[in-house]
Amino acid sequence: MSAPSPFLKRPVVRWIAVAVVVIAAVVLPLVLPEVANDNLARVGVFAVAVLGLNVVMGYGGQVSLGQIFFLGLGAYTAAYGATHGWNIVLILLASILIPAVVGLLIALVAARLGGLAIAMLTIALPIIGVPLAKRLEFFTGGPQGVSSRFSDAPIWSGLYNDQYHLYLVLVIGAVVFLLVRNLVRGKYGRALAIVKENEAVAGAMGISAYWTKVLAFTVASLVGGISGFLYMAVVQYTSPETLSFGHSITLVASMVVGGAATMFGSVLGGLYYIFVPILTNAIDPNLTAFLQGLIMLVVLVVLPGGLASLPSRLRSLMHRKSPPSKPLPGPAQEIGAPTHT
Repeated sequence: MSAPSPFLKRPVVRWIAVAVVVIAAVVLPLVLPEVANDNLARVGVFAVAVLGLNVVMGYGGQVSLGQIFFLGLGAYTAAYGATHGWNIVLILLASILIPAVVGLLIALVAARLGGLAIAMLTIALPIIGVPLAKRLEFFTGGPQGVSSRFSDAPIWSGLYNDQYHLYLVLVIGAVVFLLVRNLVRGKYGRALAIVKENEAVAGAMGISAYWTKVLAFTVASLVGGISGFLYMAVVQYTSPETLSFGHSITLVASMVVGGAATMFGSVLGGLYYIFVPILTNAIDPNLTAFLQGLIMLVVLVVLPGGLASLPSRLRSLMHRKSPPSKPLPGPAQEIGAPTHT
């Protein structure tokens, strides 16, 4: 694989790129139509959800098939707080803390397991979560679900609701991505990578594989709760269907297709989660599952590292096709120089 161009490594270029992204994030919600803002806000919601899954599966290498449970728990917590008159800051904090605590309790058990056992444990979360949500009517609204409008645009902002929702997702999502990026690129991230590669080596280096995995599961649960808060802020309705196992599998597929263990892959995963079902339904609603599986298969055959690996794959192909440079002639091989026999 060829290295990125030195031009792209320059701090000035990076700061210009950041400035362009920030300006686009500020301007686009004001000029895009309502349906575009709504769809982009939903992409942001599930980009955060995929990011949480990436922490435990992509960076940690631990199987987790129940991440959607924590999104649903965060959404129900936000709805409960909104219906009881909590302010939006308290709703956000509760949507973070409750899934994080539940995730920690589950992680204390899950981190001791491995392989099929941990897969079965995480699969159980959405399977149990759906009937539980139907029964706990005081908290979930029962089978009918619950709606709330705690995230309408303040009058003083002069924004429409769709614009305000997108700004809310962009700001909170950017903070979450920045914090997770710093986490996985720091000391803990290095420990997590070692545990993922070889737990015996990690133990020899004084790294506790158990507590490293516990933290990964807990962070994933916390981030899932934030995505649930954003889901409720944007969609303003949730039901037991939100926690279904089918959504959990789609979330895993989104992470894999977007690119495991990459920040940008999580964003691409959010795009996949929202727009691929729209595309496949437009082609043929009866073939939605088949077409989604086909798209995932094609992407993984062509790009095993997911869509996020496309730039490096293109650079590698271009490097292979470029003709090898001829060595410059030495003093004895210069044109017209006499040769010795």
